[in-house]
Amino acid sequence: MDAATTLAISLDDVKRAAERIAPYVKRTPVLTSRTLDELSGRSLYFKAELFQATGAFKIRGACNAVFSLTEEKAARGVATHSSGNHAAALARAAQLRGIPAYVVVPSNTPEIKVDACRSYGVEPIMCEASMAAREAACALVVQDTDATFVPPYNHPLVIAGQGTIALEFLEQVPLLDALIVPVSGGGMISGIAVAARALKPGIKILAAEPVGRNNAADVAASLAAGRLVQLDKPETICDGLQAATGSLTWPIVQQLVDGVLTVCEEEVVAAMRLVMERMKVVVEPSGAAGVAAALGSDMRSRYPELRHVGVVLCGGNLDFGDAFWQSWLARSLTGTQNIPST
Repeated sequence: MDAATTLAISLDDVKRAAERIAPYVKRTPVLTSRTLDELSGRSLYFKAELFQATGAFKIRGACNAVFSLTEEKAARGVATHSSGNHAAALARAAQLRGIPAYVVVPSNTPEIKVDACRSYGVEPIMCEASMAAREAACALVVQDTDATFVPPYNHPLVIAGQGTIALEFLEQVPLLDALIVPVSGGGMISGIAVAARALKPGIKILAAEPVGRNNAADVAASLAAGRLVQLDKPETICDGLQAATGSLTWPIVQQLVDGVLTVCEEEVVAAMRLVMERMKVVVEPSGAAGVAAALGSDMRSRYPELRHVGVVLCGGNLDFGDAFWQSWLARSLTGTQNIPST
């Protein structure tokens, strides 16, 4: 397969994105933890995108897309649908450029992410909690406003923007021999994979995917089958990792991702607790998926040779006001923490 003709973006696209978004995004730090190194049996390096503007990596792709628009298109605004982080990121990117934004979010979106959109001057449009409802509602908005649709992940400019994570990470820790990236629709891991493999061809790219309570890990299933497999939406606390891989992201994942490390709900919650207790930062479930994968038995058995592993902490927008997490915190403080029933 010829990457030059089949993949949606190249390293040059990522480099151009880095220049375009530099005034608007943060160069996030890399964190380490002796405790997590000991638990994993290797050196782990955590790219702290939870310190990013809007609290998640999504601002990179959103800014790249928004600031690529012509003045004429920008004046009509931008629109998207999202489970939360991309909605907030697009709202912020639009605010930075001074243009309208319209965001559709499902009714089960964490309130912290809804409030973030409002803080950037955008009132989210609520819809039913399904991908079909999100897409239909957003299509109506675009029809009514003539705004430019900026997808959450399946767009070359969004993918390239997310790939800037890899540029920074490999500058900060050149000795990395693997990257673990949470995966859902595939925008982040696709951008990272293209950039990282171009800069360091031997590096391993590993996806961290929650299986959820209904055992729906579509990226793992697709790589195993050698084709794009459609599964039910995963029922998982990782609300940012519930999308299906896209038409542009799947070819990149298929060609450049070396393997998938699946994680269960208990492993994600345990990873969240470790990050909060040992690293003193707040990570949302989607952001902790990579940590869970780095500490899991799959990683130990399949990749014992990897010594310096980068993990993307992709977001920190945890809604502590939600009853689910209030219950979890109460159990955690008494030492009897388990995943509370929903």
